[in-house]
Amino acid sequence: MIYLDLLIGFLEVGIFSFGGAYAAIPLIRDVVLAHGWMDDDKISVIIAISESTPGPIMVNMATYVGSEKGGIPGAAIATAAVVFPAFLIILFIMILLKKAMENKFMQAALSGLKPCISGIILATGVYMLCNNCFGMSQRLADIRAIVITGLLFIILYGSRMIKKEVTPIILICISAVMGIVGYGLIGY
Repeated sequence: MIYLDLLIGFLEVGIFSFGGAYAAIPLIRDVVLAHGWMDDDKISVIIAISESTPGPIMVNMATYVGSEKGGIPGAAIATAAVVFPAFLIILFIMILLKKAMENKFMQAALSGLKPCISGIILATGVYMLCNNCFGMSQRLADIRAIVITGLLFIILYGSRMIKKEVTPIILICISAVMGIVGYGLIGY
């Protein structure tokens, strides 16, 4: 019944993930933990891998979880389930878009969703920062993760101070190199 569980679980994520992929991370986490498919540490790894690979993070996470639990059919089911609701919603919105956007109540509802989505994304970022740097499962601080995070903040905000914007792709590459050096060469 893993295929049915993957279908229903990722349909839930696809239906209720307003605000984009980063807002869906807590939903995916809840579904995966509720079914006991993976633990929090494995989910953090999946987020990092999904962030680093091409494509939408939500689709990458669904594909990875589906593959891990049900092989290639599981990956196809989870991916289709997470994408299908958005496809239908966009199709429906395109039909009604012109009239809906002129409606003041629709504009008010969308304006009300913006701070909520920002809060969800911020909460996810803070949770991931705390979990990865301070090991919520082990209650120990990971000095290497703290140093890498601090260096990335310095690079990001230092580049803004000298008006040389660092792209997310460069930050991902820098963090990958720091991870290889910090965890691979120095030892885990």
